[in-house]
Parts: sequence; structure tokens; C-alpha cells
Amino acid sequence: MSGAPNVAQGTQRAGWLRTLLQWHWISSALCLVGIVLFSVTGITLNHASQIEAKPVVVSQKAVAPKNLVAELGALAATHDGKRAALPPRATQWIERTWGRDVGGVEAEWSADEIYLPLPRPGGDAWMRIGLLDGASEFEVTSRGAISWLNDLHKGRHTGVAWSWFLDLFALACLVFAVTGFLILKLHAQNRPVTWPLVGFGLLLPAMIAMLFIH
Repeated sequence: MSGAPNVAQGTQRAGWLRTLLQWHWISSALCLVGIVLFSVTGITLNHASQIEAKPVVVSQKAVAPKNLVAELGALAATHDGKRAALPPRATQWIERTWGRDVGGVEAEWSADEIYLPLPRPGGDAWMRIGLLDGASEFEVTSRGAISWLNDLHKGRHTGVAWSWFLDLFALACLVFAVTGFLILKLHAQNRPVTWPLVGFGLLLPAMIAMLFIH
């Protein structure tokens, strides 16, 4: 009879282990590509000053129609010094001319020009429409694939969808880490080195932070 509680405890432990392993492998599968990406970009960000980037700048020019310039000039009188989106006719002309959808983008208005900052991962872009003569310009700067990946890592100018992905990825990594810790705990009795290794993993970054970061 004395062995019955041990059998029950063993069965319960095995059930917990199966559940933890299931959550662990599912979260690891979801995180796999993301962990590789963020590990590689963590290295490139840490050595950003040593990795040369050669920006490629592409500039395009055009002249806005006179009736559109007149419409924008009238709006500039009320928007001067403010930030506001362009009217539909202006966004349609920009899309036809440069193939860029700027609907909803807030422009910087002044009496003589409209300036649209268009930041993007891995580079930059901007657009201006002159209100005196209609002279307009669109410039795109690209700093290469590494810069693009680094900006994805930081969530820089990546939009709402990528921001949500980062949150979900972080949550999946948390599940992966917690289930891994609990699996370690279940196996620790038969693996004496488990807790010293966990302690070392905690102690090492703490010591580096206290001794070398000022």
C-alpha cells in the first residue's frame, strides 16, 4: 500500500512533464526563426560601428499640376506651421507620379512648400511639393539588408503589424523560457549540474553589469 502514493505522484509528474514538453516544443517551433533573426541582428547591432553601410540614394523630380498647386496653396494658408494629411487629389497625383501611397501620412506645411517625412526600415525617404512653382522631389535612401534587419530588430518605422508581431514573439519566447525552466526543475533531481548552471547564467550578466557598466 505504501507504494500507491509514489505511483500516483509518478503518474502526476509524468502528466505534467508531457504537458510542459508539448508547450515547450510548440513555443520553440513558433520562436525558432525569430530567435535566429534576433540573435544574428543582436550581433550586428552590437558591432554596428564596425559594419560599413554604403547608402544608395535615388532621387526623382516632377512638377505638380498648376490646379493642384493652387489647391495646396490655399490649404497652406490654414495649415502653415502645422502637420496634416494631404487632400485626396494630392495623394492620387503622388501615387500616379511616384507609385507611392501616402494616404494618411501627416505632412509638414509651410507657406512655400509641403514636406512629407517617410521614414522606413533600413533607410529613409522624404517628399516635397513646392507651392511657388510646383517643383516636387521624392528621395529614397537605402542602407542595405543589414540595416533593414537591424531596424526590424528595433521595431524602427515598421508599423503596427510588426509591433504586434514583436509582442506575440516576446510572449512565445516567455512561454518557451518558463516551460524550459519547469522541465529543468522536473529533471534537476537526476541532473545535479542543473542549478549551478542556472545560477551561473544569472550570475554572469549580473557581475558584468556591476563591474564593467558605469
